[in-house]
Amino acid sequence: VQLQASGGGLVQAGGSLRLSCAASGGSFRFDAMGWYRQAPGKQRELVARISSVGSTTYTDPVKGRFAISRDNVKNTVHLQMNSLKPEDTGVYYCNSDARVRVGNWGQGTLVTVSS
Repeated sequence: VQLQASGGGLVQAGGSLRLSCAASGGSFRFDAMGWYRQAPGKQRELVARISSVGSTTYTDPVKGRFAISRDNVKNTVHLQMNSLKPEDTGVYYCNSDARVRVGNWGQGTLVTVSS
């Protein structure tokens, strides 16, 4: 399964972006999926996760601002990001728990939030 993240861009603080992740060559419908962020000079971190049945968890700094969702029919995962802050800047990756365990990462999408 290949995962492609898209939807990043440059946005002013307080703005919104919606990231999308599409799978090809297979399905992740039975996998938990996550959105990860790698800020400049920092390690990649998990910011939002959704289980195969739709249960969601978020890292504290994004709670109330980000919302992760999935469509198992279309094989897509989305991250709605509102009230963006400069500290949200980074490269965002989507990935399944299974692929993370084996260190398999695809290309991310860059989000830049200007102050």
